[in-house]
Amino acid sequence: MSNLFHEILYRPLFNALIFLYQHITLADLGLAIILLTVIIRFILLPLFYKSFKNQTIMQKLQPEIQKIQHDHKDNREKQAQALMALYKEHKVNPFSGFLMIFIQLPILIALYRVFITGLSDESLSDLYSFMVAPMHIDPLFLGGIDLAMPSMLIVVLAAIFQYWQGKISLAKVDKNKKDQPKSIAVSMGRQMVFIGPLLTFIILRGLPAAVGLYWLTTSIFSICQQYYINKQVYGNNSGENKKIS
Repeated sequence: MSNLFHEILYRPLFNALIFLYQHITLADLGLAIILLTVIIRFILLPLFYKSFKNQTIMQKLQPEIQKIQHDHKDNREKQAQALMALYKEHKVNPFSGFLMIFIQLPILIALYRVFITGLSDESLSDLYSFMVAPMHIDPLFLGGIDLAMPSMLIVVLAAIFQYWQGKISLAKVDKNKKDQPKSIAVSMGRQMVFIGPLLTFIILRGLPAAVGLYWLTTSIFSICQQYYINKQVYGNNSGENKKIS
């Protein structure tokens, strides 16, 4: 299984990184990592987009979900029927996020391994026969940040953008509805806005800056995608009771 993972995911991604490093980014490993991350995110865009939009719609539906759970708290069957009718009306699958995670996870793990182990000259043995191996992999990003070593600057930026990503993914609250019920899911989401950046900081501070640069790039990409999804779901006015499709 590990050999299959290596040949199907790790090796193609590693070769793509080296190709970008040699032919596109003029031997700047940081720019190659950014470009590879963006390419992968565009390839996975349908999966990420569906998952993000599903999550955003579920956030917006939390007040209605909470009301259904309260109104039918003594009848589980009616509660389930009402929830399924709500999900069907808004064309949302509450379980689709799990499928997206299982699909994306192997690719994300392979990318992580590429950025962890792909900086050494020994890793060049994984190049395809038609690829010309570089004499040396220069780990400097923009001539100043050593991507083979931890970088506090990239760690802090990654944590900041992780916070930004979490902040804009929260459900928008209609200020005209003072009695809007508070969902446990929404409350947990608001807590994760702060927990996510903290975990990002803790995890990345001891890892090579290459991993942090990947994390930072994918967060920025996710922010742009989330802004687009929010505009679709909420419109220009967060208080609009717009039907979701």
